[in-house]
Amino acid sequence: MTRALLIVLDSVGIGGAPDAAAYGDAGSDTLGHIAEACAIGRGDRKGLRSGLLRLPHLAELGLGLAAAGASGRIPPNLAPQGNPRGAYGHAVETAAGKDTPSGHWEITGLPLPEPWGHFPDTRPAFPSALVEALIAEGGLPGILGDRHAPGVAIIDELGTEHVRTAKPICYTSADSVFQIAAHEEAFGLERLYALCRLARRLCDPYRVCRVIARPFVGSVDTGFRRTGNRKDFAVEPPGLTLLDRAEAAGRAVVSVGKIGDIFAHRATGREIKPGANAACLQAGLDALADLPDGGLIFVNLVDFDTEHGHRRDVPGYAAELEAFDARIPEILAALKAGDLAVITADHGNDPTWTGTDHTREQVPVLAFGPGIVPRAIGRRDTFADIGATLAAHLGLPWDGAGRVFL
Repeated sequence: MTRALLIVLDSVGIGGAPDAAAYGDAGSDTLGHIAEACAIGRGDRKGLRSGLLRLPHLAELGLGLAAAGASGRIPPNLAPQGNPRGAYGHAVETAAGKDTPSGHWEITGLPLPEPWGHFPDTRPAFPSALVEALIAEGGLPGILGDRHAPGVAIIDELGTEHVRTAKPICYTSADSVFQIAAHEEAFGLERLYALCRLARRLCDPYRVCRVIARPFVGSVDTGFRRTGNRKDFAVEPPGLTLLDRAEAAGRAVVSVGKIGDIFAHRATGREIKPGANAACLQAGLDALADLPDGGLIFVNLVDFDTEHGHRRDVPGYAAELEAFDARIPEILAALKAGDLAVITADHGNDPTWTGTDHTREQVPVLAFGPGIVPRAIGRRDTFADIGATLAAHLGLPWDGAGRVFL
């Protein structure tokens, strides 16, 4: 039995990348700063959690030691109690960015050779030609926003005007992204998706990585809230990934969470998108129970990023980490002889950092399974080492970036 399970903890960085200063992120450390905040009571929230960050199972797999490799220190309470039970290390991104697709593509062996296009932090942020074409071709009365903004805040600010005018809320961030928020009922969910497909085409000349539909519901009286019907319209990877190679070899592939969107639904096999982290992890474990020999399951757990990192919510982020850690025994129990599991991340999103954008960080690489010898794998000079290692484990031909670490 030779199968693989790849889990990306979206935004769980473990210390600033060597080039973090170029992104304004020197000193960022998502995991380390959360653990330090918890150690001094800043991670407490009544009814949610309190005290030190407790990740005993991840620490046992080597998370604290991986963080020490990246940042020079083991975060509070993350030293393993005894010898680690997995291979552990830290990886540096070579792609020029700190966005989700760049991180995931590099994980699967395809570092992006050129930087994405970005919209400036000005008002307005979008080129007038782009906005005019979106309004004309989309049959819109206009748009709202047209600036950098946190998604929850701009919906709270402009949601009422959007419902009144039917003008969609368009905004961006430090990522290469064009986001469109609209009310599921007043504007229409399918209409929002159609508008995003139009925006995807219009954004292509600007090298924009993703157009994201951000549907929400509610009213000014009840408050607005985003729903789970988000959909990403991404550029296709510009080369072959681990998923392409698995598909070409006739292997079973299961993509859980937003993996399908990230890879533009190319070679993503059976896609499952159940919602929150707990449901996504459960879907991955359920799929693993029936996965044939040679198969690959690829899981993204996005709540760390969207629900807590961007909202600068330290207690919520800490609680989400602890909830995932509590399920590590289930993952271990689901692995059969010959299986390989890898836990990693795609970038950082330090909830103690300024602003609300991703942070340029190194990521953990935790590899484990019944036949995996526990050891330090050190610094990996590209996320692509993960893809190369998974390909070797699955017996797939490989001519992508990266070096095998097992």
